[in-house]
Amino acid sequence: MKSKFLNLLFAAGITGSLVFGFSSCKDEEEKLPPIGGFNSADEVGGTNLVAHWAFEGDGKEHLSGSSPSSSVNASFGTGAKGKAVNLAAGYMVYNEIAALNNLPNMTVSAWAKFDNNGSAPTCFFTMTRPGEWAGNINLISETGWKAAGKDTLVLKGLVVTKDAAGNASWQDSRNEPSKGGVQAPKGVNKWNHIVMTWDGSNSNFKIYQNGVKVSNPEWEVRGTTGPLNFFTPTKPLIGAWGSNLPGATPEGWQKPMTGSLDELRVFKKALTDAEISALFQLESAGR
Repeated sequence: MKSKFLNLLFAAGITGSLVFGFSSCKDEEEKLPPIGGFNSADEVGGTNLVAHWAFEGDGKEHLSGSSPSSSVNASFGTGAKGKAVNLAAGYMVYNEIAALNNLPNMTVSAWAKFDNNGSAPTCFFTMTRPGEWAGNINLISETGWKAAGKDTLVLKGLVVTKDAAGNASWQDSRNEPSKGGVQAPKGVNKWNHIVMTWDGSNSNFKIYQNGVKVSNPEWEVRGTTGPLNFFTPTKPLIGAWGSNLPGATPEGWQKPMTGSLDELRVFKKALTDAEISALFQLESAGR
């Protein structure tokens, strides 16, 4: 009896040590050090996040629960974080989402994987304007400026805001590769974290790649343009121009996207440099 009792105690001791060991490992995993003061990408921007497409096997916008009203040549595969949407000259368009109808300040953030093609630009995301090819806001790569295989990226933001007289005011911001340094980013056919921000308080318009500001400072300040003022109704469109939708007539260079997108987020504020760096690092780490 004494031998059996000691054996039971020994077994219990081993079991307890193993349980304690596993518990400690789990706690360590759950307590990863913050990046930029944030534990996960979902914390960046906090209550200013107004739309998020994670593309985890569907096209749902998770804050509103909206699914695409139309989806063309879209499938899902491995992404920068989890799954991503793969577009083969395709797009996804949505009915109006109330939180996106008015963005005086904004940040659009997305992971994109694409090729230079030497023929047409690529529109990753736009908020459409009625009857127009360019939306109120547009996140673009000028893939038509570089031949296939050329590794330099030209990343661009375009806004078309309604001025006091009700007219369209066009503003853009991008990197200038001829200046070298951070303005000549590389990354064709690789996952790139691409961000554009508009600060309505000073009309600063900036572009970032992989956590670093790459836009030309000469083109970032937009004088007295002020907060964005959208033309409505406006619809979120992923991977195409407004002119690619049924009933419109696109020009030859206005083509739907071929490539992949992941973790598309829209904020109603201009994220800071530190927040954008943290968002890039957290999503890169799968957090």
